[in-house]
Amino acid sequence: MLSLHPQFIKDSAGKNLVVLSQKEYTKLLEELDDLEDVKLYDEAMKNDTGERVLFSDYLKNRKMKHA
Repeated sequence: MLSLHPQFIKDSAGKNLVVLSQKEYTKLLEELDDLEDVKLYDEAMKNDTGERVLFSDYLKNRKMKHA
């Protein structure tokens, strides 16, 4: 579980800002990246037909398409 210790401040215009340490900010970005990966995986699995292609066959077909 991600543990954050935000500080809340106002800038000179009175706008509310949230301040995190660089370590917490980096960890937050990593967590968001991981979450995006999970969402992409889940979406791919929804569309998965179960069909598989050997990598060598994929490369052959790709070379033929770009020749």
